[in-house]
Amino acid sequence: MSIAAVAPELTAGTWNIDPAHSEVTFVIRHLMSKVRGTFTDFTGSVRIAEELAESTATAEIQVASIDTRHADRDAHVRTSDVLDVENHPTMTFTTKGVRAQDGEYLLDGELTIKDVTRPITLTVEYNGVGEDPWGGTRAGFSATTTINRKDWGIEFNVPLKGDKALLGDKVDIQLEIQAVRA
Repeated sequence: MSIAAVAPELTAGTWNIDPAHSEVTFVIRHLMSKVRGTFTDFTGSVRIAEELAESTATAEIQVASIDTRHADRDAHVRTSDVLDVENHPTMTFTTKGVRAQDGEYLLDGELTIKDVTRPITLTVEYNGVGEDPWGGTRAGFSATTTINRKDWGIEFNVPLKGDKALLGDKVDIQLEIQAVRA
């Protein structure tokens, strides 16, 4: 399927992620509610190909930039108990393919956390393209996926009364990406 058939205004080429207008966020169960967090330092690009399936994306996230709005929790998450920032300062994502399925766009790729690489699939929503006030052209994308943190060796937890634990294993990842045509 050609990119022109999917989104005629989205031209082939490289689009650089604008971190000032993008978000990399996550949600994990903590006790009886959910905690939201974000990574504030990341880079990446999207290469749109003439054929949608040949398009690619890459991203690098600085793990130390985690922000859950609680300094002590963030400090603990940076330790070797959880993300081990000292030995594994970055997370990366690289695509392996793009496909359309049942009216959705799926971005298959590999996510690396703590030197463990596993396949993931992001469900992507294309939000459009337009000119910005500075003469650039921007495209917007939203993407979501759910991972099991234990698949990446993130085992830390505290058992609670009964069969409960401090943290859930499931992590919902949400991306809001604004990319600028290079």
